[in-house]
Amino acid sequence: MEESVNSNKSELWNLSFRDLFYKYVRFLPLFVLSVAFALLGAYMYLRYTVPIYSVGGSMVIKNEQGSGGGIEVLFGTNKGPNIQSEMEILRSRPLMQRVVDSLNLQFSYYIKGKIKTVNIYKQGPFLVNAVQIADSTRSFSLKIKFLNDNEFRINGDEKKLKFGELIRDGNGVYSLVKNSGSPANNEFNVTWQPTSSVAGQYAGAIQVTPRSPGTGILGIGMRTPNPQMGADIINMLMKEYSSYSVEQKKQSSDQTLAFIDDRLANYGGKLDSVQRLFLDYQVKFNLIDANTQSGNYFGIISEADKAINEQTLKKNVAEMVDEYLIDKKNSFKEVPVVPSSLGLEDATLNELIGTYNKAQLERQLLLDGNVPVNNPIVKEATGQIEKLRVSIRESLKNIKSSLGNTVGRFKQRSGVSETQLRAMPAKVKELAEIQGKVETFQALYKLLQEKKEETAILRAATTANSNIIDRAYPSSVPVKPKPRSIQLMAILLGIALPALFIFAGEVLNDKVSTRFDIEKITTAPIL
Repeated sequence: MEESVNSNKSELWNLSFRDLFYKYVRFLPLFVLSVAFALLGAYMYLRYTVPIYSVGGSMVIKNEQGSGGGIEVLFGTNKGPNIQSEMEILRSRPLMQRVVDSLNLQFSYYIKGKIKTVNIYKQGPFLVNAVQIADSTRSFSLKIKFLNDNEFRINGDEKKLKFGELIRDGNGVYSLVKNSGSPANNEFNVTWQPTSSVAGQYAGAIQVTPRSPGTGILGIGMRTPNPQMGADIINMLMKEYSSYSVEQKKQSSDQTLAFIDDRLANYGGKLDSVQRLFLDYQVKFNLIDANTQSGNYFGIISEADKAINEQTLKKNVAEMVDEYLIDKKNSFKEVPVVPSSLGLEDATLNELIGTYNKAQLERQLLLDGNVPVNNPIVKEATGQIEKLRVSIRESLKNIKSSLGNTVGRFKQRSGVSETQLRAMPAKVKELAEIQGKVETFQALYKLLQEKKEETAILRAATTANSNIIDRAYPSSVPVKPKPRSIQLMAILLGIALPALFIFAGEVLNDKVSTRFDIEKITTAPIL
């Protein structure tokens, strides 16, 4: 009895597999038809879907110190570019606006097809030459229908227009100029968008990634339906970045030169005044040749005065920097410049000044990126700058106090020699004091002239902090859609859908139609 049951189960398995095969094979035409329709749908999708291409290039950010010729050179705090910051600049909207203006990407050109509209960047038969845009904050579009190779209508207007003819309407003043090829009686769409809007779209599509850690090599890529346009955008972005870095360095140098020129004019006037006073005093009291017997005493005083002048010079520099920081109008210039330490050999002060200038430039970069002044990030940067300003002034206070003590000691030393000169004519002694002032102003004026010459030379030799390694080239192979993947999915879908419907029909079928339907619910023999 048990062997009979096992035999029935074995027969049940073989019968169910055979019945399953015959049930599905009789629907073979349905499978073939489903696969055919799926492949047709895949063909239509591939035919009318706008392909997306990937383009990319690469550049290297150079870590050059001392190449700017500006604030960093005077303060000795140039530490090279921060790669992460440069990546953000490459993705920034202000830099992309320069690219949009250079390539005239405010205008987009499309050829209208039966089903899809295709971007024809640089491949269209005409270009729009905008003389004046009525509203630069509002987008507009033009529908251009060519009647023949030279005549066309705009936005369905009955008036016939020609190439080169000046067109005036609510959008502004513009004309159409021939580019290449023939219009072939096609219909075209042209859209104009504000520079900021276009820059925002393309800046969001830019992908900047480091190629390998510690090398400064960045890969720049984007995905676009027009590979030629994508390649032009990336190449122009790398070019504009180089120009931008040069402009920033020269702008910093120009601010430094302007500051030095202002100080030269100030101290130049003081030097001329004290020199005239010195000459007039010599002539008035006939003190062209001092008494030889007082030479030794003057030698001792001269050495002390020289040391006092050096310390006084440093103190003047510290006061000059402190005065600059006290004046609130210098707090947030377009490119803020803190005066150079110019000989103050204090590592803490130089580090504070370097951090202060870096924070100022980072705050300015946020404002250039259209971040509002009341934004929490800008407020935080402003607060940090104010703290650094207070710290710098505290450091300057300590330095001035130390220099004042040093000057006091030298004056005390020279006082011994001065008591020995009491027998000398009072006018000779006063002349020596005037000469000391002349030497002080001469030293400071000479130092400023040297710094001006150094900054001017470095400005003339300013180079970009980047080099293009690999230019972007248009690709002919789209990244999506991929034909093989779409076709394979269509075949699988064409097979799966009929099988699913057939299986569902079998599951919901409660009728007895085969021997297997009886055997699966009973072991009774069948005659």
